[in-house]
Amino acid sequence: MATLLCTHRAGLKHDTGDYHPECAERLREILTTLEAEEFFLLARDEAPLATRRQLLRAHSATHVDNILGSVPTTDTLYHLDPDTVLSMGSGEAALRAAGAGIDAVDQVARRLARNAFCAVRPPGHHAERDTAMGFCLFNNAAIAALHAREEHGFQRVAVIDFDVHHGNGTQDILWDEPGMFYASTHQERAFPNTGFADETGGLGQVVNVPLPAGGDSEVFRHAYDDIILPKLVEFHPDFLIISAGFDAHASDPLGQMRLRTPDFGWITRRLLAAAAISAGDRVVSVLEGGYDLPALTASVREHVRALMGA
Repeated sequence: MATLLCTHRAGLKHDTGDYHPECAERLREILTTLEAEEFFLLARDEAPLATRRQLLRAHSATHVDNILGSVPTTDTLYHLDPDTVLSMGSGEAALRAAGAGIDAVDQVARRLARNAFCAVRPPGHHAERDTAMGFCLFNNAAIAALHAREEHGFQRVAVIDFDVHHGNGTQDILWDEPGMFYASTHQERAFPNTGFADETGGLGQVVNVPLPAGGDSEVFRHAYDDIILPKLVEFHPDFLIISAGFDAHASDPLGQMRLRTPDFGWITRRLLAAAAISAGDRVVSVLEGGYDLPALTASVREHVRALMGA
């Protein structure tokens, strides 16, 4: 079985305005990178549109209606908040970003793909059950995790988030969901100033490891080897979702961590090894942050190489 790349060019039509860090060029550069010869063996699929029923597993009807009802019908921008923007193309982009995770879960669950990477925008991990924020409209990772449980019967689904920012939305949605595990490393007291170590979830299945600004590869790797990976193995997941943010890279303008490109290959291999223990290698990765284009594309290259077993 091959690693699956699930994406859609509708993501390029989500216009966030001039000088916005979460821009279409992020996805364009990633897709160009993954056209290189070394990625020839990737299976490729166009992301479908998520359905309302699938969105409602993670979000309230009010939230879904507010997002889709606020999409402009003319060539203008509508700001949900100073950071989170809608354009004419945002509705389809958001539905396909959520649909990518759903499609990837379906293909991995049915053993049609070895694992999957969803190259999508807008990102999702800041979107709470009732609130869009931090560039995020729908929570792609949480929607995928709940789909794995509801449609395929997986009883212990884990979401691991290594974005430089805490995935407050994923935590909010999965806080007291039975059979769900959420763990995050992130820069402490960075946006959105959540993810403190004492935030452990309604069922005790949330693990937050805030890292100091300036934290390097050693700090990051110790957090996983000493805290998150042992707790993940103890949880014994039967499916693993990765919220793959690459903005903890030293070159990223929106974070102050000091990770290097090889760290993203390292954590991917470590998570794959954990998934091999109980999850039958079932892993779906969903793109989150990463705003320095050279660092983003280099880190995605490492991440996808690791997913492919290279």
